[in-house]
This record gives sequence, structure tokens and C-alpha cells, in this order.
Amino acid sequence: MTRVNAAPQPARPRTAPTLMIMALVCACQFMVILDSSIVNLALPSIGEELGFTPTGLAWVVNGYLLTFAGFMLPGGRAADLFGPRRMLVAGLSLFSASSLAGGLASTPQVLVAARVAQGVGAALMAPATLSVINTSFAEPNARAKAFGAWSAAGGVGGTAGAIAGGAITTGLSWRWVFLINVPIGAVLIVVAMTALAGTRTGRRESLDLAGAVTGTAGLAALIYGVMQSADHGWRSAPVVGPIVAGLLLLVVFTVVEARFATRPMMPLRLFRTRGVAVGNGMLLLFGAIPIAMWYFTSLFLQNVLGYSALRAGLGQTPAAVTFLVIARWAAPLLPRTGARPLVLAGSACFLAGFGWLAQTHAGSGYPTGVLGPTLLIATGIGLTFPTLMAAATADVAEGDAGIAGGLATTASQVGGSAGLAVLATAAGARAASQAGGSSSPAALATGYDLVFLTAAGLGLTIAVVGILLPRHRRDRR
Repeated sequence: MTRVNAAPQPARPRTAPTLMIMALVCACQFMVILDSSIVNLALPSIGEELGFTPTGLAWVVNGYLLTFAGFMLPGGRAADLFGPRRMLVAGLSLFSASSLAGGLASTPQVLVAARVAQGVGAALMAPATLSVINTSFAEPNARAKAFGAWSAAGGVGGTAGAIAGGAITTGLSWRWVFLINVPIGAVLIVVAMTALAGTRTGRRESLDLAGAVTGTAGLAALIYGVMQSADHGWRSAPVVGPIVAGLLLLVVFTVVEARFATRPMMPLRLFRTRGVAVGNGMLLLFGAIPIAMWYFTSLFLQNVLGYSALRAGLGQTPAAVTFLVIARWAAPLLPRTGARPLVLAGSACFLAGFGWLAQTHAGSGYPTGVLGPTLLIATGIGLTFPTLMAAATADVAEGDAGIAGGLATTASQVGGSAGLAVLATAAGARAASQAGGSSSPAALATGYDLVFLTAAGLGLTIAVVGILLPRHRRDRR
């Protein structure tokens, strides 16, 4: 198999040290993931003040997630065509402006529209940050460290959002959940314009419009259908219709990219590289792992052990710190060991941690019932996530770095959305079948145990698929 030359292009002049560039991409990733979780605890206050219906309130979250996942591929290709600096600044500008609109919103319609625009801004930012890493860090060890820091920043953003959302809403107002992004975004725009002044690609191709429309619409329809499963059965029209439409649009997208696009938005030749193909497949499977870990352990702490939302967030903090430390510690190992050993070690942590967590019940204590297994799982996430992101974006030409990053992030997002819907449905059905009904702590615990057992199975599957990752090439040191 002919490999795309993995050697980076000759270094180009930069106007900022690599530390500033790394801080920039980490801050952007932190903002993107923070915003996907910080709103959750503010939803009751938002609904009460703006007069949302229960169904409409869900779109404060869904509007962001749909456009975030749907626009990731065109956002990644745009970074290749117009330069990561331009797209990062454009994404930050749109994200900050829509945050301001959301914070000042006086009607439900304005807030939902602002959240949709925020998702588009995030979809421009996320792949651009990965493109910056691939083009700014040429040396393998430095690149691996950058991926580790980037991954850790996202993990910290998700955990911080769960805690900060309640604190900001209680101490200030739900509006500051959005308004806080404005000054931070302004600072990051200035840093991006300064630090990335020399990272433009110079390409002047046009964006594949047919591919952008069919790919974006297909992903959005697919994810929307999966989201609808929370309120409707999997065989219902609101679920089956969008899923079928999304799959058909993605088939059309593939045909357009393979046969008709002169300059395809997502060149299918990328999948000839084993790391890209296998890495994205594993990220699709991996997407459900953080959901099972952070989302369902939070529900277990609150609904089974009786913790408050704030106390549950604090109860997950040791796992968040562990993830941060492991992701940074494991990153330098990647150039020396390759991806396989780290993925297999992470999968072993998933199997052991989720297997342990599946034994918890309403009478379990926090130290042995939750803390121990979540530390193991967090270790596995720290070993696996940055490794898979690096594997899925390695061995591609510099001009494809943006779309490779967009594809990897999309795979993780789609896996997470599908995983949440499937696991939530399974947990609800198991809890409802237990004596005492689905709302008793004992019944809920059995539902969550099924989620954890399923996640353990996913960890085993990831280990099996991980064998297909390319062998480590020692000449890459």
C-alpha cells in the first residue's frame, strides 16, 4: 500500500513561540467542550425566565450539538483551503458574537438561533485547532504532547462545565453562562491573529458545495433522528424517518465525493491510509465511553446515592484530574511505543473499570463503588483519546490536515450522540422492568449497571479493533 508521505512540510516562520500556539489551541478546545456542558445546569432558569416549553427547551442543547457535528466536515475542509488561521478567527468571531446574542436573548427563538450559530462557530474552530497542531508541531514528540494537552483541555472543559454551570447560574445569572465567552473569545482572536500569522496554506480552491450540502444535511438528519429516540420509540416515524434520510444523504455524499466532485470536500483516498480508516472507526466506538463515564456516573451519584448536582460534579473531579494527568503523561510515549500498546492498555482500563462499576447498587459507598472504578476509566480515556486522535490524523498530507481533523472529531461526536441515545434507552427499559418501578433508586441502579456493562463490552471491542492499527515504525522517533 502506498502511503501518503508523513513527513511534515518545511517549517514556516511563526510570530509566536510554540507554547503560545499550544495554549491557544487548548483554550479553543476548552471553550468548545465547556459550552456543550455548561448550559445543562442553567436550563431550568432559562426555561422559567424566557417561557420555553419542555420540548423547546431541549433545543437550547440540541441546536448546538446538531450544527456542531453537522458542519464539522466542511469546517475542516475550509481550514485546508483557506488556512487554519482564517477559519479559527472566523469560528471564534461567530462563536463570540452568538454567545453575546444568547446572553442578551429575550425570546426562546433568539436563544435557539444563537445556539445554532454557536454550533457552527464551534465546528469551524475544532478542526482548525487540529490542523494547527499538525502544521505547527513537526517533531513527533512535540506533536504528541500537543495532542495530549488538546485532549486534556477538552476533558477539563467538560467537567468544568458541569460544575461552573450551576455556580454561575446560582451566583450571577444564566445569561453569564453565555456572556463569559465574549471577553475570552476576544482575547483568543487577538492571540490567533498574532500567533498564527504564518500558517496560511496559500491554496485558492473552491469548496465542494454539493459535498458540503449532502454531508452536512446527512449528518444533521442522522443525529437528529438519534436524538429523537429519547422521546419516541426506535421504530417511530420521528426516529426512523430522519435516520433513513440521513443515511441516504450520506450515501449520496459518498457518490458525489467519489464520482462527481472535481475537488472533493472529503477525499476518499484518505481512507487508504490505515491509521485514518481504523482510527476513525475506533473513535466512532470510543464516543460512547466518555458518555457512559461522565454522564451516567453523574446520574448514578444524584439519582441513586442522592447527591446534589454540585456534589456530584465535585465527586467526578478526581477522575477529571486523573484524565488530565494521564493524557499529558502518555503523550510523550506515543512516538516511542506507537498507538497499539496505549490503546490496548486503555481498553484494559475500560474493561476493568466499567466491569467494577457495573457491580454498584443503591447501597454502594462512594470510595469503593464510584471513585475507584472511575479513576480506572479516566486513566483509560487519558491513554486512548489523544492516541486515537493522533492516529486518525497522522500520515496525511499537510493540505488535508483540516479535513482529517474534522473527520476525526465528527466520528467521536456521532459515536457520542448515538451512544447516549442507545445507552439511555437501555437504562430506562431495564429500570422500568424492575420491581418498584423505574424511579426507585434500586431500579435506576440496575439500569445504570447495564450501561456500565455495555461500556465494558465496548472497551473489549476497541481492544480487538486496535490490533488493526498500523505497526509502530521506529524510524519515526
